[in-house]
Amino acid sequence: MARVAPSGDPGHVTDASVARNSYEVAVNRFRMIVALALIYMLFAMLLNSVGTVILQSISSFGVSKPQASLLELFKDLPIAVTSFLVASFLPLIGYRRAMMLALAIVGVACTLMPLYPGFHTTEILFACVGISFALAKVAVYSSIGLLTDDRNHHTRLTNTIEGLFMVGVLLGGWLFSAFIDRTAPANPVWLRVYWVLAALCALVIVLLATSRLDESAAHTDRTNSIRGSLQEMLALFVRPLVYVFLISAFLYVLIEQSFSTWLPTFNNEILKLPNAMSIQMASILAASTAVGRLGASQVLRRVPWYVLLNLCVIGMGALVLVTLPLAAHVLAQANVGWFNAPIAAYLIPLIGLLMAPIYPVINSVALSSLPKPSHAAMTGLIVIFSALGGTLGSRITAIVFSRFDGIHAFYFSLVPMTLVLIALFFFKRETERAGIGATASVRLAAK
Repeated sequence: MARVAPSGDPGHVTDASVARNSYEVAVNRFRMIVALALIYMLFAMLLNSVGTVILQSISSFGVSKPQASLLELFKDLPIAVTSFLVASFLPLIGYRRAMMLALAIVGVACTLMPLYPGFHTTEILFACVGISFALAKVAVYSSIGLLTDDRNHHTRLTNTIEGLFMVGVLLGGWLFSAFIDRTAPANPVWLRVYWVLAALCALVIVLLATSRLDESAAHTDRTNSIRGSLQEMLALFVRPLVYVFLISAFLYVLIEQSFSTWLPTFNNEILKLPNAMSIQMASILAASTAVGRLGASQVLRRVPWYVLLNLCVIGMGALVLVTLPLAAHVLAQANVGWFNAPIAAYLIPLIGLLMAPIYPVINSVALSSLPKPSHAAMTGLIVIFSALGGTLGSRITAIVFSRFDGIHAFYFSLVPMTLVLIALFFFKRETERAGIGATASVRLAAK
């Protein structure tokens, strides 16, 4: 039976009110987690549509491959600049407000695409997506620290949200391909997809506006001023763990963006698949990455994170060496479909299964080793170096693809894979020196 407050004792709290408050906190926490997941899925559709938009821009707007590859720069450079300028003092703005602002910016940009079709509008769109994602990612990653109590929970939620990011990539590929005219791929009717994306932005803004987030733990005397926040970010570079991690993240994203951005064009030009099918087949990469991230928690119950990540990188290299020779001499078919597509079209995207655990694991190790007020500054650095890695990877692939072919472009990924193995060795050593532990620090599932 609930205890009732005695008459004249208004400060006494009943069991019923405590239970009600606990329920409200749990429900609001769930709403915020749903909002974070939806934000990440929405930005996954937009960010990873660059490969699709490159393919469609070449067809619809008549631009060259190197020119089309600049869309990656328009996306990633604003991410890096925005992260550097605002990430360290984002707690002053508020994480929830920052996410709502990001969605508003990208929602407006999406409405411009069908209203003013053209390559320059596309450049503006990806610039807005880059600015918005910088705000959103810093806010989302920092909010994870506020919504979790320990390293296990932090890593599990990080991995789940990153896994749902890849689900968003998968859904985005099918969403964009659904709006492409299969009889005339250059038809700008595909731009109507942005009405759907703008509507999704509005829905998530409403969800955030009706939710609450306690951000008090993200504030200290140092982070409550712009000067102190910038000092917080710069102070991170004193830690060897931080710059070794940033090198690892940079190299990983360089590899990931090389495949995710140029796989639709690879499918179209090297494997001779139609435009719409090239995009759909590329979605296998997103699906395999999503499965890999969501299932990594089970593997890491028994396998140390360092061992697993090394096996993944070595496996990626082996898959590249085995698969690309199968794509070397594919002939065009009149009625190609899912049942008679080249075997390489199914094998290359499986690299996502092996790439999957790397990014969320190293991110969580780095973030969970820092105090919560430092999470925004650290996430800003993550976003900056990830953006630079993505831009460089896409640009290198575009140049090699244009001057040689897609086979050579994907073979080049073996170079950063080798460098990742070296970076992971030093990253593990620095985590041990920092007292994080090599075997028990990262468990992607609660025991």
